[in-house]
Amino acid sequence: MQNQRSTVVGQLLYKNSIDCVKKVFRNEGLLGFYRGIGPQLVGVAPEKAIKLTVNDFIRTRTTDPETGRIKLGWEIVAGGTAGGCQVIFTNPLEIVKIRLQVQGELGGVKRGAGHIIKELGLLGLYRGASACLLRDIPFSAIYFTAYSHLKKDVFHEGYNDKKLHFGETLSAAAIAGMPAAYLTTPADVVKTRLQVEARKGESNYKGVFDAFRKILREEGPRALFKGGPARVIRSSPQFGFTLLAYEQLHHLFPYPWGEKPKKIDTMFTRVPDDLSMIRARNALKILLDVHGDIGRKA
Repeated sequence: MQNQRSTVVGQLLYKNSIDCVKKVFRNEGLLGFYRGIGPQLVGVAPEKAIKLTVNDFIRTRTTDPETGRIKLGWEIVAGGTAGGCQVIFTNPLEIVKIRLQVQGELGGVKRGAGHIIKELGLLGLYRGASACLLRDIPFSAIYFTAYSHLKKDVFHEGYNDKKLHFGETLSAAAIAGMPAAYLTTPADVVKTRLQVEARKGESNYKGVFDAFRKILREEGPRALFKGGPARVIRSSPQFGFTLLAYEQLHHLFPYPWGEKPKKIDTMFTRVPDDLSMIRARNALKILLDVHGDIGRKA
């Protein structure tokens, strides 16, 4: 959907995400939905490993050792840096995957991933890397920050030593992926346009800003959000189960630098006691003080 140009006659293949699903299934069958999965399987492990490790490393180093809290700015920096570091794996995978996927629209002889890699060369595999950075840096900054605050502020992880159960961790990870995926759709559209060869009659883009300007001028603002709902539907469960698995593995095999600092109980890290308990404790303290005074006078 992101690659179709609405200004070119005959190029508007899909009206929306549902129409796209119907036509892909009708024209290419069930296997059409899994076109380009090979590169994705090869690179998803190192990509996620880099992203999750970098984010955790920076968060650990910038967390206050006394309170166990981290400033919002450092949360954003940790996530954004993690997203930037993964592009070394993400961009080659993306360009090969996208070119394999659009072959279903073009018809003709289907080329394999090896042929595409040979044709592009090393430098060609990083075409559109700047757009990939513009997508992955804000995505990870939004995602990891939202994930952390959902766990802490919505599901109350850490309050009175509470540990999240399976459903809470999965929910926090899945919900965090929704705004991150949709808000970064414009950068994803630009990246896709740069990485796919322009067909006859289509605009050629010189770079990120040229692509953004031409898409906006020729197709309007809505074109920058093509495939947004589909990205949310994909990214939300994907990152939900990824973070769930990561949390379990991290618990079993913690990082060497991941020793948690001793936390000091404050009004921010503890849930307030029940009011009746506070009154009872204060009354007991008063009785003990009175008893001590009487004893000293006697």
